[in-house]
Amino acid sequence: MNSPTDNPLDRVLVLEMVRVTEAAAVAASKLIGRGDEKAADAAAVEAMRKAFDTLDIDGTVVIGEGERDEAPMLFIGEKVGGAIGKGPKIDIALDPLEGTTITAKAGPNSLAVLAASAEGCLLNAPDVYMDKLAVGPGYPEGIIDLARTPTENVTAVAEAKGVKPSDIIVCVLDRPRHAELIAELRSIGCGVVLIGDGDVAGVIAVTDEDTTIDMYMGQGGAPEGVLAAAALRCVGGQFNGRLVFRNDDEKARARKWGIEDLDRIYTRDDLVKGDCIFAATGVTSGSLLEGVKYRRGGKMTTESVVMRASSGTVRWIRGEHKI
Repeated sequence: MNSPTDNPLDRVLVLEMVRVTEAAAVAASKLIGRGDEKAADAAAVEAMRKAFDTLDIDGTVVIGEGERDEAPMLFIGEKVGGAIGKGPKIDIALDPLEGTTITAKAGPNSLAVLAASAEGCLLNAPDVYMDKLAVGPGYPEGIIDLARTPTENVTAVAEAKGVKPSDIIVCVLDRPRHAELIAELRSIGCGVVLIGDGDVAGVIAVTDEDTTIDMYMGQGGAPEGVLAAAALRCVGGQFNGRLVFRNDDEKARARKWGIEDLDRIYTRDDLVKGDCIFAATGVTSGSLLEGVKYRRGGKMTTESVVMRASSGTVRWIRGEHKI
């Protein structure tokens, strides 16, 4: 039997990570529909940080709420955990509330989400945009490539699936910047599922046949790209990402985190190496998870998913909590 030191992601941590996302989701849920994005995010951040402090880890936030001068808590480089300098060294990517606008407006698919790995196994992605391309498991390696056009990628997936391009369904964030992408996809007959926010859930949807979504395309946050890649590493599926820089300041930020090739196309395994854990808890209900629900009798329910790359295990956890 392996000793706990063989892998810093000890089995106990798999379920403990769910406690962290649960805490953030519950805190944010109290502000669903209240129209205050900042308050909802702040509540999730504070709750997540306190939950981390109960874990016996020496954690470092490699993807968080921004850099230290921008974020009072859970900033990039912050140390978290109850055993700093003593416990296993864990790198953490997190989004305490993925979908702040969704939560403020009581829309679908907001999540509290995190990924954890051994030290040095998660890309320190700067807080910039990323071009993203994802497909579910079961396809030949390299079936997708950001260097190709959307039409070429859809055609490759359709051929591998044994269907016409018009039978492929693609998930895209509903943004003005995606007008040309959406028009190209529809010109070849694709079904396009438009989502308002929450592209972590959008990417993960390609792994679940029940969603009927075959591919994810479009531009969103780079930190969310790493989180989605962690989930795909756990359950299969392919991912390409390319950082998008709008100005010299964003390029300088990337270089600060050790990124020199600004045009590089990253695969899933470039973004997330080795063993990893992905955990998410629903804040509002969506395609991936049910949201926090308050019940009669002083109870509430949560729904979470936790995955681990080394075992390929996916656990769906429904929690019932006293208020």
